[in-house]
Amino acid sequence: MDPVVHMTDTAMNDTVPPSRAAILLVQLGTPDRPEVPEVRRYLREFLTDRRVVEQSPLIWWPILHTLVLTRRPKESAEKYRSIWTKAGSPLLVNTKLVAEALQDELNTRLTAQALSEELKIRGRVVEVHWAMRYGNPSMVDALRDLRDRGFSRIVVLPMYPQYSATTSGTVFDVIAREFLKWRSIPSLRYLQSFHDDPGYIAAVAESIRHFWRQSEADKPEKLIFSFHGLPQSYVDQGDPYVKQCQESAALIAGALGLAKEEWLLTFQSRFGRAEWVKPYTQPTVEALARKGVKTVDVVCPGFVSDCIETLEEIDMEVHNAFVGAGGKRFRYIHCLNDAPLWIHALADIVGNELAGWKTLEAEQGRRKG
Repeated sequence: MDPVVHMTDTAMNDTVPPSRAAILLVQLGTPDRPEVPEVRRYLREFLTDRRVVEQSPLIWWPILHTLVLTRRPKESAEKYRSIWTKAGSPLLVNTKLVAEALQDELNTRLTAQALSEELKIRGRVVEVHWAMRYGNPSMVDALRDLRDRGFSRIVVLPMYPQYSATTSGTVFDVIAREFLKWRSIPSLRYLQSFHDDPGYIAAVAESIRHFWRQSEADKPEKLIFSFHGLPQSYVDQGDPYVKQCQESAALIAGALGLAKEEWLLTFQSRFGRAEWVKPYTQPTVEALARKGVKTVDVVCPGFVSDCIETLEEIDMEVHNAFVGAGGKRFRYIHCLNDAPLWIHALADIVGNELAGWKTLEAEQGRRKG
């Protein structure tokens, strides 16, 4: 696969820069291996982020180092081993596939728009790259590599549809801290969220429809939209995450034509003893089973790529909890991963971000005029 996209004057509204531009996709992260030392390093980096755990370090760090990092890595390593593939971490593998598919999609679009040899000669170069907020490949290494290779314009796309200071906010923190060390700072586009983007909504809705079409069984009694949880105190202080989750779920349910009684929104992955946003996913499915609901499907629109939270927590732990409480059929609907409709939507999102940059020829023409 050719990693270079040649952008034409007719492509992307004649606005792609003549200088080298890069798209940097950023995912949360993963340990290098499903072993205790690697998981401990990953958790240490993640749980010392002041946006992730806002408690004072004087209180939190002793707890982290004496309790959490001595116990949790072993448990987490076992969970990672249960989903690890021959190619590595599912999140890493899926993120790489998305980056490659997005590059191919942009190449295909722009090749089709190269209407003349003149336009081909006057092409632009855009490359798709990816990194992890925690773990490897790191954001810092990716940013420095782009700088050293001469990319002067960068679109940073956190792969979190719904914004939270604990996710997309931390991505911006890395950029800001790193740029403090640079003499020459590149032009930057940073996408805050895409929770209500029509392409994203359509892609999730179609992934659900496709699952139902391919399934031999009927639709479930309940479709559950499970999003990653967040401490309630963060929401009380103004984090827009929960509202955006609610908007995403409502838009997807609307696209599917579901009645209010056919779907629920829940939150998973609670950590610690503090109150998190409710309702919690596992207690909800257990309660449904005890009330006589026999079939549920669960989809996780807050994750665009399958990872430990979807493959282990939902498809194993929550699945077992539902059946154990008396449920009969539990089905997990996989994330978008590199589904063609999602890649098409992602290319549209990228195109909108690139559209703010004018070509050098246009800028020079204005000055001469």
